[in-house]
Amino acid sequence: MQPVLDPSPRNGQKKMLLVFGSFFAIFVIIAIVATIASP
Repeated sequence: MQPVLDPSPRNGQKKMLLVFGSFFAIFVIIAIVATIASP
């Protein structure tokens, strides 16, 4: 497994964007579920 902070990332920006995008998507899904589940 590669280190998270690579000194010379070839595809680092895209990978970081993908990670942040997936975290944001999960957060949005949790928010929607919480909104539906709340009385």
